[in-house]
Amino acid sequence: MSEFVFKLPDLGEGTVEAEIAEWMVHVGDVVLEEDPVCAMLTDKAAVELTAPVSGRIVSVAGEEGDTVAVGSPLIVFETDASTTVEEKPKASTASEKTVDPAPPVEAPATKGKVATSPSIRARAREAGIDLSDVSGSGPRGRILKVDFETFLASTTPAATIAPAKRGGTTEIKVIGLRRKIAERMAKSASEIPHFTYVEEVDVTALESLRRHLNSKKTEGDRKLTPLAFLGLALVRVLQDFPQCNAHYDSERNVIIRHEAVHLGIATQTGDGLKVPVVKHAESRSLENVAEEIRRVSGKARDNTASKDELSGSTITITSLGKLGGIVSTPVINQPEVAIIGVNRAVERPMVVDGRVEVRTMMNLSSSFDHRFVDGYDAAAMIQSLKDLLEQPATIFM
Repeated sequence: MSEFVFKLPDLGEGTVEAEIAEWMVHVGDVVLEEDPVCAMLTDKAAVELTAPVSGRIVSVAGEEGDTVAVGSPLIVFETDASTTVEEKPKASTASEKTVDPAPPVEAPATKGKVATSPSIRARAREAGIDLSDVSGSGPRGRILKVDFETFLASTTPAATIAPAKRGGTTEIKVIGLRRKIAERMAKSASEIPHFTYVEEVDVTALESLRRHLNSKKTEGDRKLTPLAFLGLALVRVLQDFPQCNAHYDSERNVIIRHEAVHLGIATQTGDGLKVPVVKHAESRSLENVAEEIRRVSGKARDNTASKDELSGSTITITSLGKLGGIVSTPVINQPEVAIIGVNRAVERPMVVDGRVEVRTMMNLSSSFDHRFVDGYDAAAMIQSLKDLLEQPATIFM
């Protein structure tokens, strides 16, 4: 019998520590090499780690929510001829220790939590679904997104019964991405003097153009969304307002203005709010911006986005879609200095040239770091954005 110490590897981008977001195994479990063992949360993303060897788990570094330093022991495996296979070098392991090769055998079923992603686990909690009832089609029974959605669609509501009195409380430990979101929101709200500016925009012509372009698409083609037009218009506007496409480096007390426009797209996921990034939006066409928004948002939702796809934004767009309401007060995504919020588009009677017409109206609720963006400049920027959206042909001129 021998032991293999799996140390927390360097997860990239100068990471010195990571939080244990989820254990997929427990002490005493027998796992095979490359089985998922845990998800670690960095400042940028959740990273799933796999077993570097086959063996029985002797000890783990801590509980979910605890922080582990890079290079510190994460899991200790007991390896012997009945459970191990030849160790293969992987980028995700930090230890250089090797074990003697031996023929693999199938490990007994892991006790406790079933194998799946943190996002599916969160969705299951919200829906009140026991994941042990879901059949997984992934490797070694891992529950994939399609497995969960198929099961969810097949479940039928319980029979109607008389409501009963309810009591008691539920305590939910704030860990993982939810804790990171809480820390970032609190830091942004406490450190940044937010200046919020709301402007009403007539998007009747924009919606007409969008419907016309979508009508030309063949069956199966992806439709253009309002966010694609907004993203392209924002690229144009930022040429005249470079102070809004910037980062504030608080350690050096320096404002860094970016020539490239990397659009952050605030996206609600099963794990919480993520901000995937459309890189170099200034070099993309309308169709390409639309496709890239779909791609990175989709990867954020199904937890497959890379760290690079979740970092580097220079300005963020946030939208609640159909829940957009009338006005919102978006919180700036540090180290950025501006965020553009999109509210719901609705038809309303408006006075146009002395007569009442039904127009499609939408509010933009945007926040700026008042330390570096003056209120006048913030208002002027949104007014310029309004002009482009109300005369959408000018977006492409």
